Amino acid sequence: MTDEADSRRVLLVVNARRYEARAALTSVVTALLTAGAEVSMTDEDHDGVAALEGVALPGDVTVVPSDDHAADDADVVVVLGGDGTVLRAAERARASEAPLFGVNLGHVGFLAEAEPEDIAAVVDAIVHRRWHVEERMTLEIRLLSVGDVIHRTWALNEMALEKRGHERMIDVVVEVDGRPLSRWGCDGVVTATPTGSTAYAFSAGGPVIWPEVSAMLVVPLSAHALFARPLVVSPTSVVAFEIGEYSQAALTADGRRMVDVDGSSRIEVRQHPKCVRFARLAHAPFTDRLVAKFDLPVDGWRGRRSEGA
Repeated sequence: MTDEADSRRVLLVVNARRYEARAALTSVVTALLTAGAEVSMTDEDHDGVAALEGVALPGDVTVVPSDDHAADDADVVVVLGGDGTVLRAAERARASEAPLFGVNLGHVGFLAEAEPEDIAAVVDAIVHRRWHVEERMTLEIRLLSVGDVIHRTWALNEMALEKRGHERMIDVVVEVDGRPLSRWGCDGVVTATPTGSTAYAFSAGGPVIWPEVSAMLVVPLSAHALFARPLVVSPTSVVAFEIGEYSQAALTADGRRMVDVDGSSRIEVRQHPKCVRFARLAHAPFTDRLVAKFDLPVDGWRGRRSEGA
């Protein structure tokens, strides 16, 4: 790693609505500043914290605009909150490729690296640059009308195409690599990355995909069709959805960016060339993360016996 005397530049993203995050914020900022790091926050987060009673930030915190370039000068982005806050931080960090250091102050916190009791270790890792980077694939999403691209977005977890409100089912023709696969009358469809396989797609009955596997997951939502199983397709594939003429739907990326989809529209989903990077304290097996986050029962496991035993 680089000389420890070098200054560390940290962007903090915080869910100020959570008491746990507010409680941790001052101590994290103080520890980073004391260690010589440069700390910044977006104006969105800074204003949200400043409006709270009993929370005071040191004056040495720099305020930057809340846009896609918020992390351009940061070495790392520290996230205090749950998975929703991590997804918001990814919007700020992806362009700069600054890695995300998530501290789970939400519920499951699948995207976070550390728990509240690990905050001191996170600060120490940042000061001494003791982390490794894990890259996660993202999705590129295009909405087309009459052959023209009218909207572009991206997703770390998933793209969800769903019927609007309580409208009747939407009519969707599914296409993979330029060939029609099936037609679904459904409530919607989710296309997810391996990272997103433990989020909405999991709730919809999709499989869990290990992060090391390069693939895209397609999961229909309440589809009325003979063939309506979750699909795992190649990361080089292009998955498309053609919407029926009278269907009204909404397209949502990571549950954060939404656009209405009119009938006869087409949505194309492919792997995005730019990934999202996460900072990790240690090389931990994904199996252990899965067991810990879902509190899976593993009592009675004996493990592999050594040879000759």
